[in-house]
Amino acid sequence: MVNNLGTRGESHRPAAPTLEQVAERAGVSRSTASRAINGGLRVSPEALSAVEAAVADLGYTPNRAARSLVTRRTDSIALVVPEPDERVLSDPFFAGTLNGLSTSLADSDIQVVLVIARPGESERTIRYLRNGHVDGAIVVSHHRDDELDRALLASAVPNVFVGRPLSAPDEHVQYVDTDNTEGGRLATQHLVDRGCRRIGTIAGPQDMSAGIDRLAGWRQAMSAAGLDQSAVVHGDFTIASGATAARELLAAHPDVDGIFIASDLMAAGALGVITELGRDVPGDVKVVGYDNLGVAASTSPPLTSVIQPVIAMARAAGARLLDQLNGAPAGDPLIFAPELVVRASA
Repeated sequence: MVNNLGTRGESHRPAAPTLEQVAERAGVSRSTASRAINGGLRVSPEALSAVEAAVADLGYTPNRAARSLVTRRTDSIALVVPEPDERVLSDPFFAGTLNGLSTSLADSDIQVVLVIARPGESERTIRYLRNGHVDGAIVVSHHRDDELDRALLASAVPNVFVGRPLSAPDEHVQYVDTDNTEGGRLATQHLVDRGCRRIGTIAGPQDMSAGIDRLAGWRQAMSAAGLDQSAVVHGDFTIASGATAARELLAAHPDVDGIFIASDLMAAGALGVITELGRDVPGDVKVVGYDNLGVAASTSPPLTSVIQPVIAMARAAGARLLDQLNGAPAGDPLIFAPELVVRASA
């Protein structure tokens, strides 16, 4: 009896409207209705209006697979992150990136496919992007050795980088970034203005433009102030590397009275080590971080930090990729100006 009831229910369920019914209601051919639904190419304004009205009246929903055959579009883009899984899941930078990208796509039907390009898997990632699985790609946290910028430049895949690429000519790659050199200079100048004279830095990885440029900004401010530039150690933008680098820095340069740290996560790791070694922040050592993500306000003491507008950058990257998918040429790089948020650490 249950089976009979189920069958009876199915027989009374209204059938989904078809493309043929849309065409009949609009008074056009099936091919015209299809073109109108899939972009409106070679369709008169009158026919397009009639098809749109028929779609609304009938509640017609296009079949995505069939639509893809017509448009050769997948209605999906890849967010490519060339980092280990655990980094993607733990770093708030990537959560902010997803937030901004989702906002930029809110008024479209495009879905985001997260592609974690683990170290050593660049070729596999590039093959996936080239084989038509997605319409375009946003690349974040790019490293020199992954060569994604060169590969995408050589392909027909529309793309935008969040962060300046390193290996391909800048004028041929569309990217969104913040002025990391100015941000590093701004952070270091704040330490100079606060009276620090022995200023060290925990720099980011030198295979990423953010690490290179923030260190260059530190050197600019140090040079302008006539200060020694020997107190430099490197981390990889993680909490653990910040702790290790702080221990190394203070062992080699115990007289430092200020530290510019190239990410808030590294700064969070460094603050614990500074306290463990009996130094007070900001009394003995003033600290400035970079990113101004959620961790900056929750450290002890709260962290003075340079704003990296991650959400706005990702939103702009998404908008630029949509423009490319709609036929617009790649534009000039978009560079956000950095700002300093002053808190108790400096």
